[in-house]
Amino acid sequence: MSDAYRVLFVCLGNICRSPMAHGVFRAKADAAGLTVAVDSAGTGGWHAGNPLDPRACATAAERGYDIADLRARQVRRADFAEFDLIVAMDRSNLRALEEMRPAGARARLRLFRHPQTADVPDPYYEGGFAQVLDMIERGADALIAELTQKGRA
Repeated sequence: MSDAYRVLFVCLGNICRSPMAHGVFRAKADAAGLTVAVDSAGTGGWHAGNPLDPRACATAAERGYDIADLRARQVRRADFAEFDLIVAMDRSNLRALEEMRPAGARARLRLFRHPQTADVPDPYYEGGFAQVLDMIERGADALIAELTQKGRA
């Protein structure tokens, strides 16, 4: 990950939204020829080390995104130094990240969705994985365009 622009996607448990964003962004950035390193994590650690929600994997696979290799992990303090951009899937996780961010951390924090005040809903209990993936694809396209325009990737 030395010369690559580093992006970390974060949701609550890291088994649905952020790994879907990880896989989509990874594929779209690669297709665009961008040099980026991508990872995902959760603000909570109860799923750490576990595979993703099978519904997230199936929905992503239906659209050609292979995320079966990903495993849940929790955000670490070191992430704030290792990543250039940490992207929260919703405002609640953005607040949690702001609270755990060490003083002087280099990583920029932001919400994933445009406008910046919109959340990507958690499909874990309510379903709607395809709709969430629609939002993630649009958000990934917008983030790639933003990074390309700023010459950061």
